[in-house]
Amino acid sequence: MNPLLDALDSRFEAIAPELLAIYRDLHRNPELSMREARSAGIAADWIDRLGYQVSRGVGVTGVVGVLRNGDGPTVLLRADMDALPMDEDTGLPYSSQVAGVAHSCGHDLHMAWLMGAAQVLAETRDAWRGTLLVVFQPGEETAQGARAMVDDWDRAGLPRADVVLGQHVMVGAAGTVSCRPGAILSAGDSLQVRLFGRGAHGAQPQNSVDPVVMAASTVLRLQTIVSRELAPLDSAVLTVGSLQAGTKENIIPEEATIKLNMRSYDEGVRAHMLDAVRRICCAEAQASDAPKAPEFATLSSYPLTDNDHAATARVAAVFHDRFGERALEARPVAASEDFSVFGRSWDVPYVFWFVGGTDPATYERHRLAGTVKEIPDNHSPRFAPVLDPTFRTGLEAMLAAASAWLCTPAVDALPGRAA
Repeated sequence: MNPLLDALDSRFEAIAPELLAIYRDLHRNPELSMREARSAGIAADWIDRLGYQVSRGVGVTGVVGVLRNGDGPTVLLRADMDALPMDEDTGLPYSSQVAGVAHSCGHDLHMAWLMGAAQVLAETRDAWRGTLLVVFQPGEETAQGARAMVDDWDRAGLPRADVVLGQHVMVGAAGTVSCRPGAILSAGDSLQVRLFGRGAHGAQPQNSVDPVVMAASTVLRLQTIVSRELAPLDSAVLTVGSLQAGTKENIIPEEATIKLNMRSYDEGVRAHMLDAVRRICCAEAQASDAPKAPEFATLSSYPLTDNDHAATARVAAVFHDRFGERALEARPVAASEDFSVFGRSWDVPYVFWFVGGTDPATYERHRLAGTVKEIPDNHSPRFAPVLDPTFRTGLEAMLAAASAWLCTPAVDALPGRAA
């Protein structure tokens, strides 16, 4: 028996309608990274009425709720709040009403899950002991929010966590949860590279140093980093997503700009790729006789999400107890998060896991056909998690994971329990 899940079971039908209404409202009114004032206000007002000590404006728009409930561990539950700069194409009756902004990654659902978990925990204080931190984080999509909150943490007088827990809706059969020890999300680095040439008339290329040719050669050479410089078992991705140069067909421009993104699962591999990008760009510029060296700028940088083994064993145990065969072993995903910044900054264990959001029949049909990649996934304009049973499953998962630390002595026998 799990007292937090028992409490959810007895309350779900009563609390779900309001929480789902809030979810739909958040979906209609998405906000970009570090501008989530309305979303943050909804979250802060919700936990304030539940009796949490509320800190607003932590890391610009972040919200932290503290609920102290006797001696015990300090557990942090985290949800992100920001939306993406893109249009939605789901056809949902609660589609985004903000042009060019959409919750196409599921952060609105993450907020609703955490608000529901915060309510259940506030209403069942006889079932657990310790200190609960509920964190509504801004700016995940730009890798700014977690760092901004950590930088503000001590100034805000907030307690540090003993364990940090978080989850993400993903393509997968709704009703399932999946986690794994070790690397679960890749490190992510996005760079901008400016390549400098010498402009000239398109009919007189001999008078130029052509940055378009320089950029084209650079892009081709960058693709050899993964294929020729890394070992076959060192998984990595390098994508050039933008190459911009010039304004007219008969003008050789002065410069070109490349924007690229890299994903990796090993710090050594990551360091090698970053060094190789700089080496190749500089070498191609020199080969072109460029008037000056390239300029490099970091657009975003996400750490590897590397789940603590002992803490993950605890979470996996409670997931198995709750979900049975619906508790799955995750595979590492080439996507990135700044969630781990909390645990890394305080040197405490963290665990991140996935909640399936795809209609189970649809997912099974695509799985059998080998066409899972055709299901609209996170960041697609057509990404739309089914709410039943995804909403309930996410609440169950968050409360189950929290119970592995907050509900003693029921968890004393779980793997990874600290002495």
